[in-house]
Amino acid sequence: MGQAARPVPAQDAAGKPDIVLTLSCQDRIGIVHAVSGFLVERSCNILDSAQFSERPTRTFFMRVAFAIDGPVPYAVLRADFSAIADRFGMAWQMHDCRIKPRLLIMVSRLGHCINDLLFRYATGALDVEIPAIVSNHRDFRRMAASYDIPFHHLPVLPETKADQEAKLFDIVERERIDLVVLARYMQVLSADFCRKLEGRLINIHHSFLPSFKGSKPYHQAHARGVKLIGATAHYVTPELDEGPIIEQDVARVDHALAPEDLVAIGRDVEAVVLARAIRFHVERRVLPNGGRTVVFR
Repeated sequence: MGQAARPVPAQDAAGKPDIVLTLSCQDRIGIVHAVSGFLVERSCNILDSAQFSERPTRTFFMRVAFAIDGPVPYAVLRADFSAIADRFGMAWQMHDCRIKPRLLIMVSRLGHCINDLLFRYATGALDVEIPAIVSNHRDFRRMAASYDIPFHHLPVLPETKADQEAKLFDIVERERIDLVVLARYMQVLSADFCRKLEGRLINIHHSFLPSFKGSKPYHQAHARGVKLIGATAHYVTPELDEGPIIEQDVARVDHALAPEDLVAIGRDVEAVVLARAIRFHVERRVLPNGGRTVVFR
């Protein structure tokens, strides 16, 4: 169906949208008309709309952010839209943007990503709630306290891993966590835990996946004489470092840099890429597409 012209983004128009609708289905005539007509009939003002049609599979993806200008309650909108969704065979979600997403951040002993995220959170650049920080070490307990965020020390040993993950999942449930962020958390989560949080678990990988997996990726990159290094944010799946990619970025390097220089440059890239991926997720800009993603920026 082609790319439609994008209206003025929400942040430049009437402010933050009330609702974001995301959907995917087989492409056919009338989808955009049906969605926009549904919203017009209920006095909803579209603030931002993006769409993409993947030609090989004829799969249509759409994200619509809108304000509710009429008296129709959110619950009624959801119930009413199901008829259109059924007609087109849509996989869809409707999100209430007036409720801030709740994040749980996990970290081990490298603090560049969590430091960046907490600063963005404190300044309002990351519009979320962070009711918990979890770590297998105590290194960032004081940092968490400085932001008045509860810190949970959950150490991991081979014989206690299952119990540790049970406690972690209890925090997720108790705090009504919408998204778990692995901000350089250096423990492999079990396949069972990953399945429980499918689509709600984001990791930052310290290399440009799928290259240079495993330990010391920057040293591997240095040994290969690379000219670009990067970072990858992806959803976590039971297959290690194989989850759908959300965001990536690179930095140019050269022969004069030592492995330690690459590590320092890489940390800056990691922090930016992870923050971007989280923002895309909480603003409902990421739509699953098999083992890949469609990201409406």
